[in-house]
Amino acid sequence: MVCSKCEKKFRKGGPAPDPWKEGSSTDKRKLNENKLLSKSKRLQPYQQKCVTCKTTLHDAQAQYCQSCAYSKGICHMCGTQILDLSGYKQSAK
Repeated sequence: MVCSKCEKKFRKGGPAPDPWKEGSSTDKRKLNENKLLSKSKRLQPYQQKCVTCKTTLHDAQAQYCQSCAYSKGICHMCGTQILDLSGYKQSAK
């Protein structure tokens, strides 16, 4: 579940840029760079963990896993309340 503000972030990306063009405005990567020496968050996408259950996340921008966000009715990226769960009968984890 993603709120409308975070949904715009997904749509902003567009098609993937050509990473091998030198001088590409969207990708600030150096050519002939040693990847072992320059570690970045972009190359390690599974390092982020969920705030509540501590499982690894597949999205680098997310804070909550999809199951925790659905059970609480919040956006999985920013944590804002999306759904009022007072009328729902959910099973306990």
